[in-house]
Formats: sequence, structure tokens, C-alpha cells
Amino acid sequence: MKGSDKTTKAAATKQVRATISFPPDVYETLETIAKQQKVSLAWVVREAADKYITDKWPLLKGRR
Repeated sequence: MKGSDKTTKAAATKQVRATISFPPDVYETLETIAKQQKVSLAWVVREAADKYITDKWPLLKGRR
């Protein structure tokens, strides 16, 4: 039963990995924000992307 729990959790949180390049100053700013908030840089980028999508295309928010 535990194995099926892991599979269910993995399916519910499936993510796609992406490689992104930033200008050095933007990367440093993102790192600073992450350190101040005590979260990962990936978390900061995901939050920024989510906010961008919500702000620019609010009708798509429900589709994700």
C-alpha cells in the first residue's frame, strides 16, 4: 500500500524540469530574494512565473 501512496503523490506533484539562463544581475537578485525569504531559487522563479501568468492571462489560471 505504501508504494501506491508514493505513486499517487508523485503523479499529483509531477513537474517538468527546465534549464533557463539569466543575465548575471537578474540571477544575483533572484538569489538574494531566495536567501531573504529562506526558500530555494527555483521556488522564487516558479512563484514569479505563476504571478506573471496570473497577471497577464487571468483566464488561464483556472486551466492549470
